[in-house]
Amino acid sequence: MNITVAGTGYVGLVTGVCLAEVGHQVTCVDPSQEKIVLLNLGISPIYEPELDGLIEKNTNAGKLTFTTDYEQAYAQSDVIFIGVGTPENEDGSANLHYVFQVVKQIAESITRDCLIVIKSTVPIGTNDRLETYIKHHLKHKVAVEVASNPEFLAQGSAIKDTLYASRIVIGVESKRAKDILTSIYEPFKQPILTMNRRSAEMVKYASNDFLALKISFINDIANLCEVVGANIDDVTSGMSYDERIGKKFLNPGIGYGGSCFPKDTKALHWLAEEEGYVLRTVKAAIEVNEKQKFKLISKARTEFSSFHGLKVAVLGLTFKPGTDDLREAPSIPNVRLLLNEGAKVHVYDPVGAENFKKLFPTDVVYEKIPEKALEGADICFIFTEWEEIKAIDLTIIKEKMNEPFVFDGRNCFPLEEAREVGINYFSIGRPHVKGMRAGGRDGDGFLVS
Repeated sequence: MNITVAGTGYVGLVTGVCLAEVGHQVTCVDPSQEKIVLLNLGISPIYEPELDGLIEKNTNAGKLTFTTDYEQAYAQSDVIFIGVGTPENEDGSANLHYVFQVVKQIAESITRDCLIVIKSTVPIGTNDRLETYIKHHLKHKVAVEVASNPEFLAQGSAIKDTLYASRIVIGVESKRAKDILTSIYEPFKQPILTMNRRSAEMVKYASNDFLALKISFINDIANLCEVVGANIDDVTSGMSYDERIGKKFLNPGIGYGGSCFPKDTKALHWLAEEEGYVLRTVKAAIEVNEKQKFKLISKARTEFSSFHGLKVAVLGLTFKPGTDDLREAPSIPNVRLLLNEGAKVHVYDPVGAENFKKLFPTDVVYEKIPEKALEGADICFIFTEWEEIKAIDLTIIKEKMNEPFVFDGRNCFPLEEAREVGINYFSIGRPHVKGMRAGGRDGDGFLVS
């Protein structure tokens, strides 16, 4: 069976590599010549643990090829997986331009019966529309069917999430499509759940939106903990023993980011409203998350009258550790705000700095090690819980900073350690730790108290 994968982003590239890894012959197509050159050299254009090694391994074995020639790739394909982006439109709806662009190319190129498998996250009913669209644009007399096969990978663990998935969801409208996908996924040895296309599309949105709800809920509870004098660490520990709740996604912080949760919550909320129904829980999750992004800035304003002229160390730029992805990362609006208020911003991230430079090429100072960013700083903001950041000795922070004021959006350090070292430490949902404080500055520095 000839398998082609359209798109070499997170979804498309990981899908293609993992299909090759279990023994299939796979061709990955992308319009970017720059990407294809890198991939043919065995280099991934995205940062993802284990990906480079698997690309090189399967390319050398002849099971994985990369090309920009979509006409040739699609012409003799038995199955084509589509894993291109569906970014957010201004109104919150999903932008399906790239998906329709690819299916038009497929319709004009295929010369044999073909199953088109949509892995891209698309609104409910899109697979039906795509099948009609493809059949309308066919150039040859062939049989075509569309199936839904949503992905459930997380950046930073995408290879593991694909090769050892908790489940494989396929949405089909015929036994033939079911049999083809079941055969393709047989080597994965994971549960295969078969349903109609609309249900499969909904599974993806419902799963992502539920996790986003869980994050926003625990952030809301963490904020209340600060008001009533409770400690969110103790609260989540007590909650996690309930098997109905579990331990995952109970870490308070400054909100979710990335390529999935922000756009998928908005897309499902938008779709519901278009149908005359309001998803009140999802709407609330979106509102809580937007406000949570600036939680650290709000805390800092209680201690500083202005950021003007202050050196600010920002540790962690990506939306989470294990990726170089900055999409919807809380660091971006916060750094922009700090710069607008006249702060001197020094940043550190072990992986994401190069991508951040594309957004802020000259306005911030990029440091190779966190200690350099902390040197002489008046404030430290932590936006990502990289191990390199969690491993910092708090005594180093106290020694390096001009004034040890740390605002931690990921609760990286134990409160007891912060108290023992004697720094001013503000986290999420936990009591503030007030260390020794120098006074006498106002205007561009500390509030006078």
